[in-house]
Amino acid sequence: MRDLVLASQYKDSLITFATQDLKGNINHRILESDYNLEILNSNNKKELVKLIQKLDINLLIIDHYQITYKEEKYIKDKTDVKILCFDDTYEKHHCDIVLNHNISADKLKYKNLVPKSCKLKCGSRFTLLREEFYQQKNKIKKQNSSKIKNIFLSMGGSDPTNLNLKILKILSKFENIKINLITTSANQNIKKLQKYIKNKAWVKLHIDSTQIAKLMRKNDFAIIPPSVTANEIYFMEIPFIAIKTASNQEDIYQFLKKKKYDVLQKFDKKRLQQLIKKRINLASLKLRKVKADDRDFLYKLVNDKDVRKNSIHSDIITYKNHKKWFQSKIKQIKNKNCKIYILMLNKKRVAQIRLDKEDDVWIIDLSLDEKFRGYGFAHKMLKLLQNKLQDETLVAYVKNTNIASKRLFENFSFVKTKESKGLSFYRYKIGEG
Repeated sequence: MRDLVLASQYKDSLITFATQDLKGNINHRILESDYNLEILNSNNKKELVKLIQKLDINLLIIDHYQITYKEEKYIKDKTDVKILCFDDTYEKHHCDIVLNHNISADKLKYKNLVPKSCKLKCGSRFTLLREEFYQQKNKIKKQNSSKIKNIFLSMGGSDPTNLNLKILKILSKFENIKINLITTSANQNIKKLQKYIKNKAWVKLHIDSTQIAKLMRKNDFAIIPPSVTANEIYFMEIPFIAIKTASNQEDIYQFLKKKKYDVLQKFDKKRLQQLIKKRINLASLKLRKVKADDRDFLYKLVNDKDVRKNSIHSDIITYKNHKKWFQSKIKQIKNKNCKIYILMLNKKRVAQIRLDKEDDVWIIDLSLDEKFRGYGFAHKMLKLLQNKLQDETLVAYVKNTNIASKRLFENFSFVKTKESKGLSFYRYKIGEG
């Protein structure tokens, strides 16, 4: 599929796909896209060389883990064809262009692995995405007000270990969910999946879907491998859990792990169940405007020992002063100089986030109930806040000792503008993060 996307970039070229007629293939997609198809009988380099010479090929695109440096050099010596190699495992190549379109790709890792003249195309700006992804990303996803949580599940086109089925059995323990299970006709476990989901209305099986981006957009989160699918989910900005299933996924796995995403190095039933619960809770979070009966919740938060420790002014607040403060904030809200939101998990108050107008920016303040810390709720709260604002600029003042808050704002693309008197100053423009 990624080769079809790349082929679409060569609009004025005569393109031929050379591939074997292997069991479970989707060669029909090549013909449906109006490209020429040549069936190879083997992986023999001499057969490929003869075809290149016969068709007078100018550019050979190699997307095959078993075609090595030696084969590439042999092909180059025999035909002098320009060669572009797909690569996501940092192998040695004899080619003119290397394309590593994974979000984790690092061109520095190709030092001494490719000729000095080789052009390196690495990273998310080269990610191969079908036009549907750009179209669907631009569509605003309606906030899910239903208790039903939609989950995108896809463990690869072939899924040889039938991990989809193992994950479905874990998901069956959760209520109020719907699963969009995506696979291809190359999956030899389709009959097992169909047998399992029979009479299970909460699972819908999609085989060889041509509307993957649309399916992704409608889900609250995804369960995927750290593979090409991760590139697509990452682009669509959909929360996910990634489970490594193959050695060639190590690079993206390490990249996501470093970025603090939910990843598993291998299938782990207990840990996956925990992560699914976390994701369902995050998907259930709602941000609403402050109400009069939130006053005592805010009082409890403001005097929490960790909140006071990380506040610029750490003295305990009396209830009398808190009531006066709350009344003044309600007036400021009416005058549009303040905004206060409460983060809700079902019917439970989780956190507060306040914006105070100062000149042309909003000073941000947030705090979480101690029972809900460490679950990623603060990041989700910022995401929900972003959806309620337009072109506003947010500014945060954070104590240098408050490592958790500094990490939160930095991970959300707030830019540190300066440090002064033990404080770090962060700035974020809605729409530019």
